[in-house]
Amino acid sequence: MNEQDSSNIPFKSKAELAAILETLEAAVHRKTYRRIDFFTPYIKQRQFLELGATCRERLLMAANRVGKTEIGAFEAACHLTGVYPRWWQGRRFTAPIKMWVCGETSQAVRDVCQQKLFGEPGVADRLGSGMVPKELIVETTRAHGGIMYALDGAQVKHVSGGTSIVSFKSYEQGREKFQGAGLNAIWFDEEPPLPIYAEGLTRIGELDGVAWMTFTPLKGPSGVVLRFTDEPSPDRAIVGMTIDDVPLGGHISPDAKAKIIAGYLPHEREARARGLPMLGSGRIFSTPEPMLTEAPLEQVPAYWTKLWGIDFGIGHPFAAVLGIWDNDNDVLHIHHCIRLSDAITLTQIAAMQKIGANVPVAWPADGTNRDPHSGEVIATTWRKMGAKMLPEHAQWAEGGVSTEAGIAMWDEMEKTGRVKVASHLSDWLEERRMYHRKDGKIVKIKDDLMSATRMLFMSRRFARAVGLGGTAAPRQPSMLARGVDFDVFNPGDSMDVFAS
Repeated sequence: MNEQDSSNIPFKSKAELAAILETLEAAVHRKTYRRIDFFTPYIKQRQFLELGATCRERLLMAANRVGKTEIGAFEAACHLTGVYPRWWQGRRFTAPIKMWVCGETSQAVRDVCQQKLFGEPGVADRLGSGMVPKELIVETTRAHGGIMYALDGAQVKHVSGGTSIVSFKSYEQGREKFQGAGLNAIWFDEEPPLPIYAEGLTRIGELDGVAWMTFTPLKGPSGVVLRFTDEPSPDRAIVGMTIDDVPLGGHISPDAKAKIIAGYLPHEREARARGLPMLGSGRIFSTPEPMLTEAPLEQVPAYWTKLWGIDFGIGHPFAAVLGIWDNDNDVLHIHHCIRLSDAITLTQIAAMQKIGANVPVAWPADGTNRDPHSGEVIATTWRKMGAKMLPEHAQWAEGGVSTEAGIAMWDEMEKTGRVKVASHLSDWLEERRMYHRKDGKIVKIKDDLMSATRMLFMSRRFARAVGLGGTAAPRQPSMLARGVDFDVFNPGDSMDVFAS
C-alpha cells in the first residue's frame, strides 16, 4: 500500500479503538452468558410452548437430536427468571417459582439438564453459559454423593423481585423422593415411570402448576404415552416432532439427516427419527412415511379435480383438507390442510377460500344439526357464507358413512402408492402417525384432519376440475337443482371418473 492509499484510512484514536474492543467483548459476553436472548424455536417447539397457556400437562414426543431438551430448558429458564420473549404466548409466572427438573439418572441430569440450564458442569467460568443468564444465578448447591459436579439445586433471581428455586431429581431415586411440598412447575426430560409422573402431577396440583415432558418414545405405548394418546382431556396436550420438522437452515442439514436416519437400528428408526411410539397392531396405517411424502405441487394440470374435506370441529378443532386427484393415474395428492381451534365460521371459511374458493366442500353428517346459537342448520350457514357445499353430507355412493370402509380404501391406496402428501404438511403427518386403535376401536384424539380426509374418500366422485386461488367465481343459476352451489349434473364435472 502506498502513502497516498494509507492516507485515506480513517484514523482511530486509542480511545476509539478501546471503545470498539469493549463493544465487541460485551457482545461476546452477552452471547455467552445470556443464551436465552438468542434462542428461536422451530415451529413445533413454539407450538409446544404455546399450549402451556391452556394445558396443565404437555408432552413433546420427539425424534432424537431435534432440540427437545433445548426447548425444555428454554421454558424452564423463562419461568425461573420471568424473562419471556416478546413473542411468548405460553404460560407465564409473574413471581418467583419452585421447580423440579427430572431425568433418568443423576449423571444424565447433570450432563443434560444441568448443562442446558447452567452451563458445563465443573467449569467455573462456564457457569451461566446455559439458558439461565449468569447475572441471575444467585447460588448453586452441590449434590451429595458420588456424581462429581452434579448440582442438587440452584437459586435464580426473578425479574419481579425475589428468588426462584430449582431442584434436580432422578427417576433412579424412586417414587418416595418425588413426594413433598407443592411446586409451580416440573420438567421431565426423558420418559418417567408412571408412578413418578403421577407424584409429579400431585405436586403441581397444589399450586395450579404446569408439567411438561420432552422425550423420544423408545419404550413404546407405555402408561405415560397412552395417557396422552388414548385419554382425552382439555388439560393435556401432545405435540409430535420429527427430524423433518427441523427446517432448512436449522441445526441439521439435509445430508446429515439422511446419515442420522440410516445409522439407527431398523426397529428403532421410526421412534428415533420420527418420535413415533411402537403402537404395534394398533397402528392404522403401516406404509412408511417416506413413500407418501412429496414436494408441494407447483403446477397442477387444469383437468385434475379438487375437493375439500372438512370436519366442523364441534367440541374440537376445525379441520379442512384439500385433495387433488391426478385423473390419469388415480393418485390423490393431499395438497393443503387447515386446523383451527376456537375460530368462528367466517374465519374457517376465509382460510379455505384463500387456497381454493371455487373448490366444492365435502362435509360430515353433523352438518345437518342446528347451530345452538343461531338455530340454523350448520351446512346452511356455511352455504350462505359462500362455501361451495355439496348438496348432501358425505356418504358412499351406495349410501352409508362407514368409517372402516374409508380406512380400508385409504390404506389400500397408500400401499399401492396412490396417496401423496405435501412434505410441509406436518400437522397432517403428525395426526396420521398417531392414528391408532385401542381394543379394536379408533382412538378419537387429535384426529381432526384424519376425519376431514375421510370425507374426501367418501365424496371423491364430486371432485371438480376448478381453478385454485382466492377469488370465488360468481354463482350461476341452475334449473336442475335448487339450493346447491354448483350443478352436480354438469357434464363438465368429473363425477363418474371416481365413482365408488
